Amino acid sequence: MKRKRLLRRSAKWFALACGAYLGLAYFAAPEFWTLRDRHADTSAMEMVTRTPQGIAGDPINVGLVGTRTEIMRAFALAHWDTADAVTLKTAVEIGESVLFDRPYPDAPVSQLLYEGRAQDLAFEKPVGDSADQRHHVRLWQTPELQDDGRPLWLGAASFDRGVGVSHDTGAITHHIGPDVDAERDLLMRDLLEASVLASTREIKGIGATSSGRNGGGDAYFTDGKVIVGTLKP
Repeated sequence: MKRKRLLRRSAKWFALACGAYLGLAYFAAPEFWTLRDRHADTSAMEMVTRTPQGIAGDPINVGLVGTRTEIMRAFALAHWDTADAVTLKTAVEIGESVLFDRPYPDAPVSQLLYEGRAQDLAFEKPVGDSADQRHHVRLWQTPELQDDGRPLWLGAASFDRGVGVSHDTGAITHHIGPDVDAERDLLMRDLLEASVLASTREIKGIGATSSGRNGGGDAYFTDGKVIVGTLKP
């Protein structure tokens, strides 16, 4: 009987600890960062994505001109996989991929917002045997049409270097590598080698910074430029 009481008490404290962690990591801490950023001057941060809680995320560093069909074709030819949607099933699958080193080339990416909208498309290029490390990019279609009538897409490319907990909230997340410019250049190089780019140009991004931080609290540095590739029709 005494052992049963100890087990019940231990289970109770474990449940309380889990509840406290979930409340802190997924509710209290995100709300703190939301309140902190609510009154911040974001006029210079319009080329930065945000988490659903309003925390500044990965910088916008790539752009593409083309239709949705052309973009899907371009990434397929460049050997980048389309990321699955985030569901309970895919969340379990990516967890199994990381824990047991199983391939999952279509693993989902977390939701980020640009101008209040979640990404329209996401692509990834796995590194190794699991979803622990991968190159990936999120893309948003903008209302801006180019001279040829095709839309401009803006995106955030970064490298997931491993799974851990957010430095700001404690929630489970991927941590990104600090050199986001390298990811931008890798993506453009892959598209160029796939012979799907007609031309590239630079536009202004967030500006040069050596002390950026994304929604998981990961540090990054960048020259602040956005490379825009025009796809061949």
